[in-house]
Amino acid sequence: MSGITLSFFGAAQEVTGACYLLETPSAKILVDCGLFQCPGVCEEKNFEPFRFSPSEIDAVFVTHAHIDHTGRLPKLVKDGFRGVIYSTPATKELARLMLEDSLGLMEREKKHEARELLFAKEDLDRTFEFWKDLEYHEKLPIKDAAVRLLDAGHILGSSMVRIETGGEVIVLTGDLGNPPTPLLRPTEAVTDATYLVIESTYGNKAHEDRENRRLKIERIIEDTVKKGGVLMIPAFSMERTQELLFEMDRLVEEGRIPQIPVFVDSPLAIRATEVYRNYERYYNQEAHHILKSGDEVFKFPRLKFTPTAEESKAVIAGSGMSTGGRILHHEKRYLSDPNSALLLIGYQAAGSRGRQLQDGAKSVRIFGETVPVRARVETIQGYSAHPDRDGLVEFVQRSADTLKKVFAVQGEPASALFLVQRLRDYLGIDARAPRYGESFELK
Repeated sequence: MSGITLSFFGAAQEVTGACYLLETPSAKILVDCGLFQCPGVCEEKNFEPFRFSPSEIDAVFVTHAHIDHTGRLPKLVKDGFRGVIYSTPATKELARLMLEDSLGLMEREKKHEARELLFAKEDLDRTFEFWKDLEYHEKLPIKDAAVRLLDAGHILGSSMVRIETGGEVIVLTGDLGNPPTPLLRPTEAVTDATYLVIESTYGNKAHEDRENRRLKIERIIEDTVKKGGVLMIPAFSMERTQELLFEMDRLVEEGRIPQIPVFVDSPLAIRATEVYRNYERYYNQEAHHILKSGDEVFKFPRLKFTPTAEESKAVIAGSGMSTGGRILHHEKRYLSDPNSALLLIGYQAAGSRGRQLQDGAKSVRIFGETVPVRARVETIQGYSAHPDRDGLVEFVQRSADTLKKVFAVQGEPASALFLVQRLRDYLGIDARAPRYGESFELK
């Protein structure tokens, strides 16, 4: 092989399954190896053989811990990978929690389906034998390439992967952050990329600003408490839960919301919050200022990391798209209550129960029962951990003078293709939305 080739084996005109292979004249580098997550046919891709030889991969770089970026790593090891996996130490710790939770879910589902597990406990354990820590900006040679991790600002420990090889600078963003965030530092600027692989989850949408989202959550809490109902918040266990707790802490401290009982009903979120406590060095200046004042970031009056109680309250529980987890028990009980409310704060994938509720479904199926939807359903996009269309264009624009091509990934076709056209029209940059299995010669 004489050139540089980039291949897309997931999250290509779809949101999940991130997996990108960069081949140089002497190195094979994989960025992410995530789970395909959607009802129906796309999940079958998880069980298909990889379209490359796992045993030939020199290194895997993991952008962050979310399962759509890590979920097939144990399968990669099971199928012959013997290289090294690299990520920030926080990503490594959070990924273990996510993968253990994913395996537990697969084992429970196996009882109802005649299907082999995607991987076993021994595959998961071996995965972490190959996994090494890599801090931000630490330069790592991989044969004829040099790799650095940059702060993506998405969740704790999240990274962009910057690869220099053959005179080219290839940056794969993973998931980017949506600054300003309550906890984490903003996404680092990239100004010299020649090739850019960028997420496009919200490539065709605009977010609310931060103050609007605080005002909206303040009002929905006050309204639900006044009615004597329950506020349900399906939240992803990492970052969304921690940001919500941080935000609620500020609102209580400022007297903007009453001191209602708040229950975090998610074992995974509780464990992830402990990891967050161990990595304060990744926090932004605002969070550090609060810590120095003696305030605890994840502790405020009447907050309990326990199962539910019988009183007016806010419940934060997984999963973020209402596809599983403890939130379903709360939704089954309270969606039919007109005094209660459901607050959606993250991306809701097409076909998910969360998307059905977001789109105004009058009823949903939960645990085999039809549940009427009488509760108020609200969405706050400002809590998204992803940048919107303007944020994405702004990120790309910083490298406009050096870019040869941009690849939009990790978005539904409408989002990815909208962003591609916007980059072509606004910046005059050659942009593509690759399809699953497509390869491109970069040099």
